Amino acid sequence: MTRFLIRRIAQAIFVMWLMTVTVFLIFFVGPGPGSVARVLAGRQATPQQVAEVNARLGLNLPIWDQYWRFFVAGPNGTGLITHGSLGYDYYHQQSVNTIIAQAFPITLSLVIGAAILWLIYGVLTGVISAVKTRTLWDRSFTSLALFFYSMPTFVLGLVLILFLYYDLTKAGITIFPSPGAQSWVGFTQNPLQWAHVLILPWVTLALVTAATYTRLTRGSMLDVFGEDFIRTARAKGMSEQRVIFRHNLRAALTPVVTQFGIDVGVSLGGVIITESVFALPGLGYTAVNAIQQQDLPVVIGIVIVASAAVVITNLIVDILYAVIDPRVRIH
Repeated sequence: MTRFLIRRIAQAIFVMWLMTVTVFLIFFVGPGPGSVARVLAGRQATPQQVAEVNARLGLNLPIWDQYWRFFVAGPNGTGLITHGSLGYDYYHQQSVNTIIAQAFPITLSLVIGAAILWLIYGVLTGVISAVKTRTLWDRSFTSLALFFYSMPTFVLGLVLILFLYYDLTKAGITIFPSPGAQSWVGFTQNPLQWAHVLILPWVTLALVTAATYTRLTRGSMLDVFGEDFIRTARAKGMSEQRVIFRHNLRAALTPVVTQFGIDVGVSLGGVIITESVFALPGLGYTAVNAIQQQDLPVVIGIVIVASAAVVITNLIVDILYAVIDPRVRIH
């Protein structure tokens, strides 16, 4: 088990390093000599600001020296490894770390709540569909999964806003707060208000994503039902409930865990559509604004954070594999 963990952690570190090299090549080498500083400083930058960027990042130095400053030990407390610095936003005149620190808790809150909902609903409906296959329950949950899977996120979000916020508020029934950053409250400030603001975004993201888990759980469990060890467990007189949850579901969870790790990792990089529909200033919303303003230091910082989220969640998935299925540890 220890060798397995060391190997997976080493692979994750290598992928993270490879990602930083890719980001550096795209944003620092790709624009070409002499234009990197102007691109990073923004379209409204003055010649003085461009010169400041050149000096701060050492863009007149050889490429290897530039990468060393970017990744390890840059001047003035910069450097991704030694200082944890994601750069400086010349457009807003503040650290990229500060911008991401303000946006990330919103995205994290949205993803965690929605992930709990889509995992519980998706796995539960998938189990019911597999156990009661070809019944009304199975057809109902499968049809709902197909319906929500086919519905674009922005359409579902707007429908929920229209009927559960606008129409109810217009009728004098105020249940849900208005979408927008003005309604946002941090978890530490008021947990109930925090959950109240995020209910509609949670439901929107969860319903669209849960459809995959319903079909994935159903298909995996139906495949496992045909395995020899399931027939053996039943032949020994084991209760059907234990067969389903102790043996079948555990064996069928591997693809579900894989999908869950991918979905959570990608979502932590910014749920762009959901955040835009509900005007939540998370990472996705911030990234869209940064792209529109050509604020590349913020884009670079969000790309690094999003990549790290995918790598870390996949590392956690690998560890969960070893817990769920011990056979994984020997590979």
